[in-house]
Amino acid sequence: MSICCGQVNRGFAALGDKLFKVNLEAKLVALDSKTGGAIWESTIDEIKKGYSATVAPLIAKNLVVFFFFLIGIAGAEFGVRGFVDAYHADTGKRAWRFWTVAAEGEPGGDSWSGDSWKRGGGSTWITGTYDPELNLIYWGTGNPGPDLNGDDRRGDNLYTLQPGRIRCRYRQAALALSVHPA
Repeated sequence: MSICCGQVNRGFAALGDKLFKVNLEAKLVALDSKTGGAIWESTIDEIKKGYSATVAPLIAKNLVVFFFFLIGIAGAEFGVRGFVDAYHADTGKRAWRFWTVAAEGEPGGDSWSGDSWKRGGGSTWITGTYDPELNLIYWGTGNPGPDLNGDDRRGDNLYTLQPGRIRCRYRQAALALSVHPA
């Protein structure tokens, strides 16, 4: 399997007696911080679809929130659609998913031409931050795909190549500004 940019892991998140990490094969794992034993493991998405994970998880309101990036570190050039996931820290069950590329019929979906959103990229490979007072997650997104020739993806291509804010509880984009020309 071809993995972009090397086999790296950007670190752990800690909450109580648990450590959280992602595995290259698109798994989220909770470990007992005292023994190192696995408490639970959740599949983020299928590596056969082109997804993998190396980002450090982020803790927000007892949810393990991490911004998933696509095959390898950047991944948008591999033709997959990026997303953000949040998982319950106690169970590993996914709480919500926010697609970083808006689909047809979704807010921002009209910023993509045709079905280009299906392979639109929008990698989120560097851990962002969480503001508990505003209940917002701040995260930057990567390039749209394909990144070198935009003829197949005319439009503003929301939510790629921009800093973003997402309301943690409702997974809503609080601000969506395209910062690059079509």
